[in-house]
Amino acid sequence: MTRISSFPPIADENSKILILGSMPGKKSLQMQQYYAFPQNQFWKIMFYLFNKEFSEDYETRINLLQENHIALWDVIESCERKGSRDTEIKDEIDNNIPKLIENHPNIQTIFCNGQKSYKNLLKIVGKDFGLPMIVLPSTSPLHTVKFEEKLESWRVIRDYL
Repeated sequence: MTRISSFPPIADENSKILILGSMPGKKSLQMQQYYAFPQNQFWKIMFYLFNKEFSEDYETRINLLQENHIALWDVIESCERKGSRDTEIKDEIDNNIPKLIENHPNIQTIFCNGQKSYKNLLKIVGKDFGLPMIVLPSTSPLHTVKFEEKLESWRVIRDYL
């Protein structure tokens, strides 16, 4: 099994919230883009949340996050995994989330894209980390909740901006 590595964080001095995934899937690793798998609803949700016309262009997507003070990263730095499922992740090494927060002191809230990222985050920082940590339904197509329900849950992000 090959070892795979996540991407650097997308964050700047204006980032107020941090969204954490678990580990990029096969398509994302291939494209070197966060949430590149077309059936993953992350980008669709982001564009809906901020009333912007959906775009496939990665730079436009990143700009949308930055304009809205959102940082993006994964809890896992590297791991072994067959396919793209979180359940297949083995031998994981964590990203240094506390260091990212320290380097971006305007980040006030952490949102986790699904249970795996939340569980890993708790292992990394503990329950008493000092920032709100909110778990949201995974945007993965494997999490078979209707888009509208996911979107409704994700709307909470706007309350923290």
